[in-house]
Amino acid sequence: MAIVLVVIYHVWLGRVSGGVDVFLLVSAFLLTLSFSRRAATGPVGLRAYWTRVFGRLLPPAAVVLLATVIAAAAFFPQGRWSQLIEHAWASLFYVQNWDLAFGAVDYQAADTATASPFQHFWSLSIQGQVFILWPLILAGCIALARRTRFSFTGSAATVFTVIFLASLAFSIRETATNQAFAYFDTRTRLWEFALGSLLALTIAHLKSGRWTSVVLGWAGMTAIILCGLVLQVENQFPGWAALIPTLGAAAVILAGRPASRWGVDRLLSTTAVLSVGKLSYALYLWHWPLLITYLVATGEESVSLGVGAGIIGAAVVLAWLTTRLIERPLNNWSWLHRSKRRRMILTISCALTVAVPLSGWETRISATERQLSEQSEALNPGSRVLTAPSEHLPLPEAPLIPAATDLGSEWGNAGPPCEGEYRTEDPALATCHQIDPAGEPVRTVVVIGDSHANQLMPALTEIADDNQWRMITLLRNACRYGADSATRDTECNDRNAAARDYVLALRPDSVITLGTLTSAEAPYEALVPAYEEGIRPFLSEGIDVLAIRDNPRFATDMFECVEQNGRDAPKCNTPRSRALLPVNPIDDIAAREPLLHSLDLTPALCTESTCPAVIGNVYVYMDLDHLTRTYVQTLTDYMETQLLAATGWSPATPGSAQ
Repeated sequence: MAIVLVVIYHVWLGRVSGGVDVFLLVSAFLLTLSFSRRAATGPVGLRAYWTRVFGRLLPPAAVVLLATVIAAAAFFPQGRWSQLIEHAWASLFYVQNWDLAFGAVDYQAADTATASPFQHFWSLSIQGQVFILWPLILAGCIALARRTRFSFTGSAATVFTVIFLASLAFSIRETATNQAFAYFDTRTRLWEFALGSLLALTIAHLKSGRWTSVVLGWAGMTAIILCGLVLQVENQFPGWAALIPTLGAAAVILAGRPASRWGVDRLLSTTAVLSVGKLSYALYLWHWPLLITYLVATGEESVSLGVGAGIIGAAVVLAWLTTRLIERPLNNWSWLHRSKRRRMILTISCALTVAVPLSGWETRISATERQLSEQSEALNPGSRVLTAPSEHLPLPEAPLIPAATDLGSEWGNAGPPCEGEYRTEDPALATCHQIDPAGEPVRTVVVIGDSHANQLMPALTEIADDNQWRMITLLRNACRYGADSATRDTECNDRNAAARDYVLALRPDSVITLGTLTSAEAPYEALVPAYEEGIRPFLSEGIDVLAIRDNPRFATDMFECVEQNGRDAPKCNTPRSRALLPVNPIDDIAAREPLLHSLDLTPALCTESTCPAVIGNVYVYMDLDHLTRTYVQTLTDYMETQLLAATGWSPATPGSAQ
């Protein structure tokens, strides 16, 4: 029943069902029952247990992983290959949940990420980690019982009660403060396993009457089915809301078989339900990569009822084949199970079945990246075909750079952390960075902004070096600088206030900011909210302000657009009139404020009619709105020329033109 809910919710509803939480509880319940039988007599057999359980789990998982790797190479954009390879490795070694957890709070990763076909391995990874940890805990309790007067049940129940309470409390707090990370955090899920273990340890002492069991069973099943359908729990998992499906599952198990034709066990014992149960592991493995691969290959965002049914049907067929041809024969192969070494060899062989082609894929990607990095600069002039067209015509066709698989290194670098007198202990300015020239600085410049300021750092760093500037950067993703505004969250407003106070205390020669904010929808561009109020304190203190016009922002991932449709496709060459306003909004303020200087890089980003995704054989954007580091490097000379012209600053000369 749990796997049916997971599949239906994933395919048609796109919501959390609570089915996975049932898996976690049941797996701990069965594991603990198994070790409880060994408590009185017999060896604990940790190595035998681990080789047996992973020898059972890994072969079907390896088949699905290998098939998903092949599908990823065939159907997914190259820009996502590096991430998918990372997810494949993480899934193979049962750490996918941690990879997703850290990726969920990484702005730069989340900005371009879509659902991964390996993503469902997060729950299997948590299970794998617990399948290592739980036997150690249980073995410790067994050893304690054999050496002291403490009973195994009592000591194990005490340990799991502590884990349950501590993990649940942590889960509730972490879900409330950082739900994206908490969802994949092993620590926030341990209480679900602990609840299953406590149920296994106490179920023999929990008896109920026939009709109580009937009510208990149906109440539990109702809680499992309705969780997520009636209650909107997606952003509340795995905190208190996960108690609904887990307590529901516990109730169904406690109900047992009440010898009544009205009991829930009659439903759960039907041939259809038992048949799905036998396929549940393989069905869970197959349904998600089939769904995500279909969505990527077709460009759809969701599936219809008919298509969804087809995906589920295909998953059922593949699950049946996997169970019939791989899982069941290996589990029944007596020769294999007569030796722990043989089972270990099987586990390693399955891992290598995935690791070898995955390594080969990585090697091929590295060779392509190296080849592109060694390509002549004349073949990839980038913005220079717009800013210095006479020097770069005609431009021969050449492979585009950067490599699609190397987008992770295309973000700007703001340099090392601030130090000395420039360091601040204000937590709102935790991302203070400092770049010093080789000699004595002739100008101190402070850059305040978000990721759109950070993307310009490759050019700004080189300009600062050429002109002997010290550059301090105060950056925070998704936080454009301006005065306090209701359009920004509290943390962003606090950062901006702290940045303002920092600048006024430092009194640098100049401040660099982004003056406009673009949008994928009309009116496409506007001044940053409360921008003029934000820079007023600097201007009043005689500090120059350089306001850079924002680059276009698109509704389509421009990098993937080129991969899927080609550089000349109309959808990859947005009309300039649908990307920016006809006139730079900063110009009006700059005409009134002599210390405010406007820098417009549009001539290096757009032609007279379009804002292309590719210019001069270089990808301009890595996603919806962020410039690639490679392209920014090609516009450094133009940016420096325009910056000095706009401000009137002389190269390597302190102060500004007044």
